[in-house]
Amino acid sequence: MANEGEKAADFVDAVLARCKDFSQKTFIAIIDRATRDNTLDVLHQHAETTPELKVLWAPENRGVVDAYVRGYKEALTLNADWILEIDAGFSHRPEDIPALFAKMDEGYDCVFGSRFCPGGSINASSKKRLWISWGGTMLTNLLLGTKLHDMTSGFQLFTREALLAILERGIESRGPFFQTEMKTYARRMKIAEVPIHYRAASHNVGSKQINDAFKNLLRLLNLRLAGRV
Repeated sequence: MANEGEKAADFVDAVLARCKDFSQKTFIAIIDRATRDNTLDVLHQHAETTPELKVLWAPENRGVVDAYVRGYKEALTLNADWILEIDAGFSHRPEDIPALFAKMDEGYDCVFGSRFCPGGSINASSKKRLWISWGGTMLTNLLLGTKLHDMTSGFQLFTREALLAILERGIESRGPFFQTEMKTYARRMKIAEVPIHYRAASHNVGSKQINDAFKNLLRLLNLRLAGRV
């Protein structure tokens, strides 16, 4: 989470409400120096009355990838059966969570939320970012042999074993492409997509992020040609 202000607590409650049927559940919120407002204080206060909420201050994070990886590792220490990744701030809708749970219950290793599969949608994002996400998905599928409708979404559900196997490969991307990198490592697992509805003004994708994406796309292509993905 970063700069979510007063709605941070509402988001925690909305997600936990969609997980009410689980015997145990933990919401892990990673906060770092990208946050300039009172999000950390709001969550600490909310945790006093919400035992399922675990707030982690991670000032050592150098970017968004570090925040996600920290969250994955913290979730794995809990020995959770399933680990859900979701963007805070209601850009991903908590009401879409049950669809991921229902699909995972069919025996999948990973279930990916998709903005571009039938029934999905993306709103309030620039056309440039929309085309980057869609075009990146098409190019990745062409070069790496993946077959997903959405290779860049950050709304996804893993079994513990699947996430461990993905992390053991090592995440080398330092930009948004890391989501694509993870999905590529999962390509030989039992995976599925479900439609989600994304609404947010997307973060700027500049030359640094695009260069990182192409560098790591080439690296993954070489791994595929060597039979290693």
